[in-house]
Amino acid sequence: MKQILLITLLSLAASAAQAGCYADYKAKQDDPLRLHYGVAQLSDAACSKAGATAELTPRLAREGWTLLNILSIFDDDGLAERKASAGQYFLRY
Repeated sequence: MKQILLITLLSLAASAAQAGCYADYKAKQDDPLRLHYGVAQLSDAACSKAGATAELTPRLAREGWTLLNILSIFDDDGLAERKASAGQYFLRY
């Protein structure tokens, strides 16, 4: 019985460790002004608003975008509801 409980707990811990970490954000480009809303996957180490800011700022800057703000941090469960809103910026950066 203890072995079954241990295996169950280890399986749950492994599943939690594999859950994705995502952020939705707003970014802009100047001249002409362009805005976009996007969703990006983050590394486990960046799974906070501060971490997302540090990770996304250079990713976006490579294509001339400036990060305006991180709206939220979420896991796999939040992806489907944001896909249509993010459009071409869904998991692009």
